[in-house]
Amino acid sequence: MTEQEFSLRLAKLRTGKGVSARDMSLSMGQNPGYINNIETGKSMPSLIGFFYICDYLGITPKELFDTETQNPTKASELYTIAKG
Repeated sequence: MTEQEFSLRLAKLRTGKGVSARDMSLSMGQNPGYINNIETGKSMPSLIGFFYICDYLGITPKELFDTETQNPTKASELYTIAKG
């Protein structure tokens, strides 16, 4: 996954969650432009920042990189329900 693909994937997952970039940044304890800077390609998260992003979105790192799954949060929920 390229940096541009990562940025686009993050934006898609964030908007799918119905939250603004600013609100996500602040909820993660970052400056208001943190997520916007990642989504516009101005910066990339550190490794710990990447894990915080995954945690905020409620997905695993693998799910973030799995572009075949459009809504990984919903897929995880359905898997958990099916598993019992």
